[in-house]
Amino acid sequence: MPIKIDNQLPARTTLELENIFVMPESRAAAQDIRPLKILILNLMPTKIETETQFLRLLSNSPLQLDIELLQTATHIAKHTSREHMLKFYKVFDDVKNERFDGMIITGAPVEHLDFEEVDYWQELTEIFEWTKKNVYSTFHICWGAQAALYYHYGIPKYDLPEKMFGVFPHQPLDLLHPLLRGFDDVFYVPHSRRTEIRRSDIARVKDLQILSYSDIAGVHLISDMECRNFFATGHSEYDVDTLAKEYFRDKGKGIDIKLPYNYFPEDDPLRTPYMTWRGSASLLFSNWLNYFVYQRTPYDLNTL
Repeated sequence: MPIKIDNQLPARTTLELENIFVMPESRAAAQDIRPLKILILNLMPTKIETETQFLRLLSNSPLQLDIELLQTATHIAKHTSREHMLKFYKVFDDVKNERFDGMIITGAPVEHLDFEEVDYWQELTEIFEWTKKNVYSTFHICWGAQAALYYHYGIPKYDLPEKMFGVFPHQPLDLLHPLLRGFDDVFYVPHSRRTEIRRSDIARVKDLQILSYSDIAGVHLISDMECRNFFATGHSEYDVDTLAKEYFRDKGKGIDIKLPYNYFPEDDPLRTPYMTWRGSASLLFSNWLNYFVYQRTPYDLNTL
């Protein structure tokens, strides 16, 4: 899929080296089609890495996408240059009068805090509310999923006895659901979190359906009944070395962290991990774009 991004965005070079078609703005303007407008609210500290991960996944379809990057105005990114944020990111005031076909809200390393203690919580709740009328379909990831489930449905998060860290097997619970079309009976997803949402709490909400589950990692994919909102507790977007970087970073800080589950071959951290989730990750996001954004969003976004 051609994705239209700023010509100077660092992800562009990486994607072109991977033979991913990144369309220059001049060519996109000359095409007589309406690209899907996709907004990515990037709450991760590793902004450039996260941008590249999601853009790579969104590229796996024949659809043309016009990507906008969003940051919170009430939290200053500490791990990405101010120049990068000012050049490539918008804030909510810049987009609140616009409408989008789809939106992704990423995870964030703030799960040790109560939701209301997060410094940008008020701004995030305004964005959650705004998506109801200004975004056709929203995909929430990890902490972003927990936060949205709490805001929209009052579903709490719970501390885990130890970090859910590794690559876990999952089973689709509804293979006829378009989001899971083409999935194997077992597929793998990376997780890196210290909190969870519980199946019993979700079961009490009639508007929610659990789409996939792991006997080890628990609830994975959730949908509302209109298929306008999706929630994923794992990180299908992760690169093959993302968990390794996190493991070695924490070890270097003296943090007591276990080896990521089912990740390093023979649990040897000196060996290169295998990428066992690439296919399901690509399928997940291409299914979302095709069945729940492209095929359902109105041509004229003003009618959304």
